[in-house]
Amino acid sequence: MSHADLEDDVHGDVTVDALDLAEEYTGAAAGAGAQASADVSAYAMRLGDDALVLAQRLGMWITRAPELEEDIALGNIGLDLIGHARSLLHYAGTFDGRSEDDLAYWRDEPEWRNAWLFEQPNGDFALTIARQLVASAYLVELYRALADSNDATLAAIAEKAQKEVDYHLDHAVQWVLRLAGGTEYSRGRMIVGLADTWPYADELFRDDPLVERLAAQGDAPLPSTLVPGFDRTVDAVLAEAGLDRPTGFVAAGGGREGRHTEHLGPLLAEMQVLARQHPGASW
Repeated sequence: MSHADLEDDVHGDVTVDALDLAEEYTGAAAGAGAQASADVSAYAMRLGDDALVLAQRLGMWITRAPELEEDIALGNIGLDLIGHARSLLHYAGTFDGRSEDDLAYWRDEPEWRNAWLFEQPNGDFALTIARQLVASAYLVELYRALADSNDATLAAIAEKAQKEVDYHLDHAVQWVLRLAGGTEYSRGRMIVGLADTWPYADELFRDDPLVERLAAQGDAPLPSTLVPGFDRTVDAVLAEAGLDRPTGFVAAGGGREGRHTEHLGPLLAEMQVLARQHPGASW
């Protein structure tokens, strides 16, 4: 494009390179110059990985959702999650100097710390909605508690994120009610979706030495303390929808230790292929 063309461009002469992207990180002001400790970095990486993997899953619905409005809704939820992931991974990287891109594109599967729930395949629309119900109800409780963190950067990220996950939860709830109250087929698919999703909920609320150390310092809530709020939310939704809460099988989990299901590898391969084929590329 010539300079003359640029002058006639109705969009003006905005130069992306002139923007300071670091200012887009949520919590950047609160944590200006802050460096995450080893424990806080590991914790932020867990949450960032959860958000980024789920965002990648939701992005796969673009052009495949049951209606155009859902293409936009699921895409927007995915973009919110990418924003959470950017802030969390950026903060995690302050511990050892790695960038958010280093952490997103240059780690192999065993280095990822997301819980198994987030890497599960989309399945049909009802299965995705069931996953969204569980994920969003958990994230609402998590970020509500994390907003009181003694770590100013984590608190700022959580304060911003909780406003968005409130919307994500409402979106999932409306669809659960709609599918459960729709046709016999849609109700059946919703029941199957919940049954297939529920085994992966347990891992979200497991305590371990890392979160116990952070909780003792007031930096993060114990996952087990989030259970009552989560139960109140999902039980109310299921009661209104006339659905039973699934019981039985509980998945082993292990994502926080780098053990993953067979589904994460292909997801990472698709997400990382461009960065790995063209290292250092920019546009």
